[in-house]
Amino acid sequence: MTRQLTPGARLQGKVAIVTGGGSGFGAAIARRFGEEGAKVIITDINAEGGQKVAAQNPESLVFQQMDVTKAEDWTTVMDLAFSKFGRLDILVNNAGITYRNKPTAEVTEEEWERVFNVNVKGIFLGSQALVTRLMEQGQGGSMINISSTGASRPRPGLVWYNASKGAVSNATKGLAAEYGPHNIRVNTVSPLLSGTGLFSMFTGMPDTPENREKFIGNVPLGRLTDPDDVANMCLYLASDEGSFINGAEMIVDGGKCI
Repeated sequence: MTRQLTPGARLQGKVAIVTGGGSGFGAAIARRFGEEGAKVIITDINAEGGQKVAAQNPESLVFQQMDVTKAEDWTTVMDLAFSKFGRLDILVNNAGITYRNKPTAEVTEEEWERVFNVNVKGIFLGSQALVTRLMEQGQGGSMINISSTGASRPRPGLVWYNASKGAVSNATKGLAAEYGPHNIRVNTVSPLLSGTGLFSMFTGMPDTPENREKFIGNVPLGRLTDPDDVANMCLYLASDEGSFINGAEMIVDGGKCI
């Protein structure tokens, strides 16, 4: 398991928005940012999950219900950051969705649209909303897009999910090149799947100890991704320690894609 780090002040004075923060990677990222001194707006379409995470550290975390596919919701959360905290420094585009791993010919048009709306349009709208505010603020910032190892190593059964993440990784590099001169850094974190209830969705196999062992057998470090692995990488990219990292794809997979 991931070693628990002592809380510090690596994000002291910074304000962050974390989408999809009500569970999984997003919850871990929001908690870690709060531990390091950031004020964090957690957004999620699931109000119950988001409120539960925010309640764990009410001094640093607040919740705003949000659908990342709606431009008006992006305006609302950006306005909240400035009205409540007076600034914005970090956006983590973590909200994402998939369909169950299955033969590609069986993927419905509805499933395709949902994946591309949340995974790609959500980041399109987020980047549009963010860069305008950061350029007005004039102090730069960091946008972190959660992609997937499937963006560069696609496999059968999740073709269109992987394609959506490929779009995320590609757009990240273009945004990094375009907005780097404004000191707006844009990077991607691409994790291997975690054990947070989505094993069968991503692999198409029942979540049994035998199937987990079979999957983990191809991971040199011998385990699945822990949400804190992703949170710690995002912390580095969001902090001043990552101030010269731009347009990078940070693979968090225990060596699976070697």
